Amino acid sequence: MSGITQFPKNFIWGAAASSYQIEGAAREEGKGLSVWDEFGWREGVIKSNESGEIACDHYHRFREDTRLLKEIGVKAYRLSISWPRVLPEGIGTPNAKGIAFYSNLIDCLLEHGIEPWITLFHWDYPLALFKKGGWLCRESADWFAQYARVVVDALSDRVSHWMTINEPKCFIGFGHQTGYHAPGLKLSFPEVLLAAHHALLGHGKAVAAIRADAKTAPVIGVAPDSFVKFPATETDADIRAARKSMFAVNAKNVFNNNWFSDPMVLGRYPEDGVALFGGDMPRVPAADMEVIRQPLDFFGINIYQGMAIRAGADGAPQPLPPIPGRPLTTMEWGVTPQALYWGPRFFYERYHLPIVITENGMADCDWVHADGRVRDPQRIDFVNRYLKEYARAIQDGVDGRGYFYWSIVDNFEWADGYAKRFGLAHVDYATQNRTIKDSGQWYREVIESNGAIIFKNGETA
Repeated sequence: MSGITQFPKNFIWGAAASSYQIEGAAREEGKGLSVWDEFGWREGVIKSNESGEIACDHYHRFREDTRLLKEIGVKAYRLSISWPRVLPEGIGTPNAKGIAFYSNLIDCLLEHGIEPWITLFHWDYPLALFKKGGWLCRESADWFAQYARVVVDALSDRVSHWMTINEPKCFIGFGHQTGYHAPGLKLSFPEVLLAAHHALLGHGKAVAAIRADAKTAPVIGVAPDSFVKFPATETDADIRAARKSMFAVNAKNVFNNNWFSDPMVLGRYPEDGVALFGGDMPRVPAADMEVIRQPLDFFGINIYQGMAIRAGADGAPQPLPPIPGRPLTTMEWGVTPQALYWGPRFFYERYHLPIVITENGMADCDWVHADGRVRDPQRIDFVNRYLKEYARAIQDGVDGRGYFYWSIVDNFEWADGYAKRFGLAHVDYATQNRTIKDSGQWYREVIESNGAIIFKNGETA
């Protein structure tokens, strides 16, 4: 079969951001506080003691940012809803002004021909509910479903694409086990697993709520993060070893690729994890797994990097040590384009769901040059290489439906504050001035050509 020279017809080209990272307006117009608001008050937990109190001021500048999206040419925008902006106490009476903000944003996007893809939870858990027990409390699943119903009631007449939770292993693992992220807990491992289970229950109940209440036929997925394991060589032995490593649970934490995804899609926890965790496992009624396993329309994946795996003498997976001087982003993440081939391929083989890359991108060393341009050739090269690998996966049979670059603008990067820049547009945080980077101009050409410009001189995937 000859290689493809562009992406499939109707492929979704998008960009993404999240509420806490760009909105600001942390205390305005009835918004409640989130665990990230409280986390930002603590001394020394975020680089330079920064916070998302103002961030990119998107709350007041969403029309400008929508025009920026239009100028870059994206067809879809993945945004998240701030749970405490909609429900200041997490439950109870909705905040009309908060709902109006998102309603106006959705209208603005649609007026500019941009399709909204909504993520219900991107880490900004309501502080009021955290004080009631947060994800450790079984009721949290019902709280999340109630919140989903409020958002669906307000927006589903114009929104069809939904994701429930973003990167659960981060907000559980970093937020509840290592303390690196909000709410900054260092729980016992049984408590970590319990919080994880309740987040999964919340996912399942939210999916059911969307399907029951949506006014427009919903297309529902999830957006887990992944750390891809790819074969050192494309031999059968290395491919088997990489696949085994990709879906192994071999440490007492949730930083693996299937502790959350297997229950969502397959209706069961990974057997090796259950055996390893033993008595730390929460009691899981069979009915819970039925709630968690809801039909999904696509499987979103956030992919930034991966690790090369080879087969040892006995076939067991062996990670290759990092190559000295290897290319790194300013997050010090490896530049490994193969991750966007093997990640979609392995997940598609395991779950048999259409794949959407819900995040991919790089932090770079960006500034506005004296001539007013932001030159970021490394980012262009990075995305070009990764997209070629994604195209190759599609060529080899993966049902790849879309790609969302992270992120549309530079923003608050969690514990790193404002030190890392992922955006297609530069933000001067002193003035809030936006400048589309060279990569944003290039991405527009990628979209206009449906990816054809990444294949030069007769190249194919």
